[in-house]
Amino acid sequence: MALPTLHGLDLRGQRVFLRADLNAPIKDGKVTNDARLEATLPTLKLLLAGGARVVLASHLGRPKGKAEPKYSLAPVAARLGELLGTPVPLAKDCIGPEVEAAVNALAPGKCLLLENLRFHAGEEKNDPAFVAALAKLADAYVNDAFGTMHRAHASTAGMVPLVKVAAAGLLVQKEIESLGKLLAGDLDRPFVTILGGAKVSDKVQVIEKLLERVDALLVGGAMAYTFLEAQGVAVGKSLVEEDKLEFARGVLEHAKQKGITIHLPSDHVAASAIDDAASAVTVGRDGIPADKLGVDIGPKTVAEYAKVIAGAKSVFWNGPMGVFETDAFSKGTYAVAEAVASATAFTVAGGGDSVAALERGGYASRLSHVSTGGGASLEFLSGIKLPGIAALESRG
Repeated sequence: MALPTLHGLDLRGQRVFLRADLNAPIKDGKVTNDARLEATLPTLKLLLAGGARVVLASHLGRPKGKAEPKYSLAPVAARLGELLGTPVPLAKDCIGPEVEAAVNALAPGKCLLLENLRFHAGEEKNDPAFVAALAKLADAYVNDAFGTMHRAHASTAGMVPLVKVAAAGLLVQKEIESLGKLLAGDLDRPFVTILGGAKVSDKVQVIEKLLERVDALLVGGAMAYTFLEAQGVAVGKSLVEEDKLEFARGVLEHAKQKGITIHLPSDHVAASAIDDAASAVTVGRDGIPADKLGVDIGPKTVAEYAKVIAGAKSVFWNGPMGVFETDAFSKGTYAVAEAVASATAFTVAGGGDSVAALERGGYASRLSHVSTGGGASLEFLSGIKLPGIAALESRG
C-alpha cells in the first residue's frame, strides 16, 4: 500500500488541514475520555514543531447537518489546549469568509480548531460546494482520522484531490501497518480471532475474509446464538438473526472443511432481560430456559477461550462477549481482555466496547495495537478499499 506520508515533507508556513478524529465523549461540557485526542497528538505536535499553520478539523456526534450547541467542539478545544500546554482557539464555523480570515491569520507553529464539520450536511454528502469551501483553507492535507477512513465524506475523501500536497498522519500509518500485519503472508501462527457483539450481519464480510486467514475463531456476544441455533441448539429468548442462519451453517461447514476450529460458548449467563441482573443464572450450552436469554459467556467458556488465546501467536479481537453495558454481564468481556493482554502474541483490538473494556481494566497498554476505528478496522480486514485510504493512494 503506497500511501504518501509526512516523512521528508517541509510544511513550514503552509496551511495544513489536519483531519483528526476528535469525536470524544462529553458530559457536562467536559471531555470524559482523552483517548482519541491523545491518539492524534503525535501528528499534531510534529506539524506544529515543523512550523505548519494547522487547521484542525473533526466531527462530533450526529448533528444531522445543522448546528447544535450540544455537539460543539468547544470542550474538545479546551481539553486539547490543556494537553498541548497552549490554548487552541475554536472557529465559529468550519467554512466561510470569517473562517478563511482566521486561517490566513494563523502564525507558523499555531493551530485553529474548526467547528464541527457535521454542522453542514455537505460533509457527509461529500457535496462539491462544501468540498471546495474546505479546500480553500488548505495548502496541504493530512488525514489522521483512521476511524472515519471508511466514510466517503468531504473531509476524508472529497477534498483530497484539490490540495497541493496530501499525506497520511502518524496514527493512520500505525493503524495500517498494524492491521496490515494480520493480512500479511508471513503472519505468525496460530492466528486467533475473537468476534463478539450483537449481530452476525455486522460482520459477514470480515468473517468471510478471516476464514481465509485464521486458525481458530472464538465467537461470543449475541451473535453466538445465531450460530448455536444454526446447529439446532435451543437458545431461549436470545437474539437470533433468522435471515443469517443459512450463512452461519455455511461458515461452520466451510471452517470444518478447511480445518479451522470455531469455538462457540459451552455455557452461558442467562437472564430474564438484559437489565435484570437479579434473574441471572449460569447454564450449560443446551440449558438456556425458554423464558431467558443469553447475556454473557459462562465461566467454562471463559476458561476455554483463555486457553486458546494463550496458545496464539497473533490475535485480533472485535466485540464484547455479552451485554457489556450491564456490570453483572461484563465479566466475560473483561476476562477476554485479560487473556488478550496476557498473551505472548501480536495482539490487536478494535471496536468501541472491546477498547472500552481494555481501557477500563488497564489492559490497553499491554496490547501490540488498539485500533481507533471499529467499523474502519473491520472493513480494512474485510479487504474493502476504504475511501479515505483510496483518496490518499491516488496522491501517492
